[in-house]
Amino acid sequence: MKTISENASFGGTQGVYSHASTACNCEMTFGLFLPAEARDGPVPVLWYLSGLTCTHENAMNKAGAQAWAAEHGIAVVFPDTSPRGDDVADDEAYDLGKGAGFYVNATQDPWKPHFQMWDYIAEELPTFLGAHFALDMDRQGITGHSMGGHGALTLAMNLPGRFLSVSAFAPIANPTSSDWGRKQLTAYLGEDDAKWAKHDASLLMADVGFDGPVLIDQGAADQFLDLLKPEALAAALASKRQQGSFRMQPAYDHSYFFVSTFMEDHVAFHAEALYGG
Repeated sequence: MKTISENASFGGTQGVYSHASTACNCEMTFGLFLPAEARDGPVPVLWYLSGLTCTHENAMNKAGAQAWAAEHGIAVVFPDTSPRGDDVADDEAYDLGKGAGFYVNATQDPWKPHFQMWDYIAEELPTFLGAHFALDMDRQGITGHSMGGHGALTLAMNLPGRFLSVSAFAPIANPTSSDWGRKQLTAYLGEDDAKWAKHDASLLMADVGFDGPVLIDQGAADQFLDLLKPEALAAALASKRQQGSFRMQPAYDHSYFFVSTFMEDHVAFHAEALYGG
């Protein structure tokens, strides 16, 4: 592991680290906020998965999570959104390739050699974090924005028992029915749409749901509403009688101004679950 930077933040430490990833076959970088309590022993963990075009830095610098995480004694992990490097496949479009890993394991070329983001987030990075930092990996929550909201929801529902809580800001909620989602799922997973279902939060919610609380915030003025399809997820939450809340926030768009406005609510929501209510 390489330490890129460590800065004092709200009584704790905001670090940036890199390591050689076996899953993604390249060097991967992540941010990790550790509250002051981590000096005395393991603390609960909140994952924040970022959206299209982002690196580990966007949410780390813009979401305002550290202040609220410090208040509750929670660590926050900010992974990158895709593999990186000169030999990693890319695309001219912003919604495919570097910065757009979509939190899946690619089965198609040219993406397959590096784009194994599901294994990286679900298996490799948690194991690495647990071995190197004072984190209680039995108490994990997960959240994310846009593509990251998609990843947070699909990981939480596909890994029962892993996360005690899940939330999302403006998630890509029904990618199998969106021109946006279908493009990426086809590129990474191939033409057989039966293989896409485990990566669609609305389908998963209607089918299996989540064994814990769910919080979704969506801006009503989001410029990507037609691509995100939040109505499908809201309907699935209702049909499943899922424990949770779907909140449509008037006037808010897709930006980090939206995310930072409601970050306090989301961290408090996860803290309640991580500390046993």
